[in-house]
Amino acid sequence: MKLHTPTNYLMLSLAVADLLVGLLVLPFSVVLFVRSYWSGQDLLCTIRGSIDVILCNSSILNLCIISVDRYYAVCHPLSYGVKINSRIVRIMILVSWAVSVLIGVGLGLSPNQNQSRCTLFQNKSQRSSVMGAMFTFFIPALIMSSVYLKILMVAQKQARSIQKTSGSTVSKMERKATKTLAIVMGVFLMSWTPFFLCVNLNPVSNYTIPLHAVQAFKLLGWSNSMLNPCVYAFFYSWFRSAFRMIITGKIFQDDISNCKLS
Repeated sequence: MKLHTPTNYLMLSLAVADLLVGLLVLPFSVVLFVRSYWSGQDLLCTIRGSIDVILCNSSILNLCIISVDRYYAVCHPLSYGVKINSRIVRIMILVSWAVSVLIGVGLGLSPNQNQSRCTLFQNKSQRSSVMGAMFTFFIPALIMSSVYLKILMVAQKQARSIQKTSGSTVSKMERKATKTLAIVMGVFLMSWTPFFLCVNLNPVSNYTIPLHAVQAFKLLGWSNSMLNPCVYAFFYSWFRSAFRMIITGKIFQDDISNCKLS
C-alpha cells in the first residue's frame, strides 16, 4: 500500500484534528477554567469554544467519511477506485473542515446561558445546542452505524461463501472484522453520546444537570481523540508502520510516496 492513497489522506486529516485537540483545546481549556476571573463572555473563552467545536466536529466528521470510504472498499471493491479517488477524498475533507468551521464560528458567537465564567462546557441557547448536536453527532452517528452494519453484513456474507473451502481461517477473519467494527463504533459512541445527550436535555430541563457532570462528559468526549489512534494502531499494521516512519524521520525521504506499508 502506498502512502499517497485516499484512505491515508483521510487518516491524516483525522490525525491532524485529534492532535490539535490535544495541543490546543485541552491546555487552553484548563488554563481558562483555572483562571476563574475570566468571564464566559471573554474573547479568549469565545475563541477557545470555537476552536473546541471546530476540531471535535472535524474529528467526528472525518470518522464518518472514513466509514463511507470503508463501505465502498468492502461492499463495492470493483468501483472503489472510481468513486473514492484522491480528488473526491480531498473534496470530502475540505467540506468536513469547512462545515466544522461554520458550526464552530456559529456556536462561538451565539450567546451563553446561565454562565458567569469560562468553563469546559458553554451553555448555549436551546436552538443552537440542538442544531449543533444534530449536525455534528446524531446524523454522523446514524450514518456510521448504518454503514458499519452494512459492512458487517457484507463481510459475513463473503466469509460464509468462502468458508466452504477455507474452513476456520475465514472464521478467524470474520471474528476480527466484527471485533474491529464493534470497537470503532463502541469507542465513538461511548465517548460522545453522554455529552451530546446532556447538550439536548439541559435546555429542556431548564439547565438542572450539574455543570461538573456535563464537564466530565465533555472530557470523556475529548478522550475519543486520544483513543482513535490507539484503536487504529492496534488493529491495522499499516497504521503502525506509517507511525514508525513518522517518528523515525523516514517520511522525509524522497521516495517515501512509493513506500509499501506492511
